[in-house]
Amino acid sequence: MIVTIVRTFILYFILIVAVRIMGKRQIGDMQPGELVITILISEIAAVPIQDLTQPVMTGVVAVLTLVFLEIFISVLTMKFLPLRRLFYGNSAVIIKDGVLDQRKLKQLRITGADLIEVLRNQEVFDIDDVAYAILETNGQLSVLLKPDKQTATVADINGKSNAASYPGLIVSDGRIIDKAFKELGISKKSVERIVKERNIKLKDIFIMTCDKNMNYNIIKKER
Repeated sequence: MIVTIVRTFILYFILIVAVRIMGKRQIGDMQPGELVITILISEIAAVPIQDLTQPVMTGVVAVLTLVFLEIFISVLTMKFLPLRRLFYGNSAVIIKDGVLDQRKLKQLRITGADLIEVLRNQEVFDIDDVAYAILETNGQLSVLLKPDKQTATVADINGKSNAASYPGLIVSDGRIIDKAFKELGISKKSVERIVKERNIKLKDIFIMTCDKNMNYNIIKKER
């Protein structure tokens, strides 16, 4: 009994350290790869607790190996966008200007009932009210309502609001994301012109977002 308690305490603290190393995202919105790692860690940690013939260090080594594997993959996906798409996939626009992309829903294996339920949870009861609905890589649905369905802002009162458009990520860590231009309906040349006018090198941009109205935001890399 005492041995089981001690082994449980050891593995408990190892798991706490492992989750802290992997970061807070492990607790919240997990990507597919992170979910797999988390499940494997829980299974591996349970073996030395249930089977007293198994050395505790076997579980500890296996857990730490998975943690460092996750960190290694995370670093690679930060540097190589194609690898990130392979591991985590892409976000998908499933509603645009109140029109549902049924083909996309079938590809994602999402039923109409599932979508309606998620929209209701965000207090959206009519698909026609939605300007954009984007399924993120972590499985969450981001919704942007049409301007006439949104809560009025100071810009609306002053008559300065534009048609609803979400700012998409077009540059990440100095690399242009070609896929974003088609979704946003903007040209790559117009963005390159903005960067040139701002006298900024592409490699110096950490994040750049832009919407179809050409409202953009540029965050430079920290030196």
